[in-house]
Amino acid sequence: MDISELSAKLAQFGQEHLIQFWSELNEDEQKRLFNDLKGIDFGLLAKGFRRAMDNSSNAVKLDHLLQPVPVHLQGSVERCSNEQLTAYEHEGLKQISAGKVGVLLLAGGQGTRLGVSYPKGMYNVGLPSGKTLYQLQAERIRKIEELSEARFGQRGTVPWYIMTSEHTMEPTRKFFAKHGFFGLNERNVVFFEQSVIPCVDVDGKVILEDKFKIATAPDGNGGLYRALGQNGIDMIHVYCVDNILVKMADPVFVGFCLEKNANCGAKVVKKAFPEEPVGVICQVNGVYQVVEYSEISSETANRRNSDGELTFNAGNICNHFFSKEFLKTLILEHEQELIYHIAKKKIPFIDANGVRQNPATPNGIKMEKFVFDVFQFSTNFAVWEVLREEEFSPLKNADGAPKDTPTTSRGDLLNLHKQFALRAGAKLCNSEATNGASNGHAAAGCGQLKAVVEISPLVSYFGEGLTELLGGKELNPASIERDPTTGQPKITPLP
Repeated sequence: MDISELSAKLAQFGQEHLIQFWSELNEDEQKRLFNDLKGIDFGLLAKGFRRAMDNSSNAVKLDHLLQPVPVHLQGSVERCSNEQLTAYEHEGLKQISAGKVGVLLLAGGQGTRLGVSYPKGMYNVGLPSGKTLYQLQAERIRKIEELSEARFGQRGTVPWYIMTSEHTMEPTRKFFAKHGFFGLNERNVVFFEQSVIPCVDVDGKVILEDKFKIATAPDGNGGLYRALGQNGIDMIHVYCVDNILVKMADPVFVGFCLEKNANCGAKVVKKAFPEEPVGVICQVNGVYQVVEYSEISSETANRRNSDGELTFNAGNICNHFFSKEFLKTLILEHEQELIYHIAKKKIPFIDANGVRQNPATPNGIKMEKFVFDVFQFSTNFAVWEVLREEEFSPLKNADGAPKDTPTTSRGDLLNLHKQFALRAGAKLCNSEATNGASNGHAAAGCGQLKAVVEISPLVSYFGEGLTELLGGKELNPASIERDPTTGQPKITPLP
């Protein structure tokens, strides 16, 4: 270890405080700190910090710059014919069968807001089956591979890239191993850690978390690039772990993006109300981006078109499509153009006397690049609007909060499964209403409690294949799983 060379390098960028406790460290601690500091490009860090701060200080309301995404780049489940939806699905399944589609899970977060310390994907929301988010998603991958094989006679693999953090990597690996990778081939599940960036104070000086350790935070952009060159895939579906309704490698979305010749696509839902605190996808100065609700005025948020729909109504749900070629171009030509977002946070630190401090107010800055920051570089963008009740129910808060809780997530999934059963012609006992199902109805003489029907993704991915199983049957609360011995669906009454 050449400490004199490192010291000169740190002094060049005003970061010499990072080795102020060097003489107090043991050999292992010195080695750790040396290796961490050696791996940092302090020039690039300083440049990124300055650009982020300039961008933040120049932030203004964007109302006069906003334009909705052009109509010809949009599609909608509601406005699409059944024939066109079938065509999209067919093309998507064809690509999956050929092994051209991968999925990337953004799973770096822990379940702190849920009151647990383990990764959020390991959370059990209280379904009758007890399945976690990870298991539901794994089973959806297995099913979509099966559906593509049934359609085209060829079993394509959907590789699953799971981006963790330093805190969630080992628990996630062990959880998958403990559960046999939920029936997936272990070789097709790729874990990797999200890259990190040092936390800094308001002057850009890197914060020491301990005498031998710098404070870091996820930089937000490492996950997109891992899938490049892997297993011959041509496109990747990116999503966040906390959406219990997510459709893995959704063939309809894939088919839509391919029909639009899109190199970058986004799923959206209609905003629940004009000033819902959610980002909206639109154009700013002619490029596509997500504009946060805080960046537009109430007047703009409430603006409506002649048909009564909100003008800026494309709510971002972190569910994206990227072509492999787009990501290659991004890395080669545009990566350095991405600007960090800043968040002022309370970051524990070691003071000049070597004492650890836990600040009561924000004292530092975490910098991050978001997945959707790359939209601006798309030359062929597309937006696919889906139904919130079918595709978006995030799990963010513990029960007791007004929304996005285990109870709401569980309820939304079970309500969707109830609709699957009703559309297949089932008669549900203990059901209050059909809630708009096309051909279902409650069985006469049953009670008035809400029906509970859980349908395993291994039985049905999006409601398909249930008519023969459930048509005309009266169902009490039930769980419908695939029998591990026979491979056939099995209906089990619930207590």
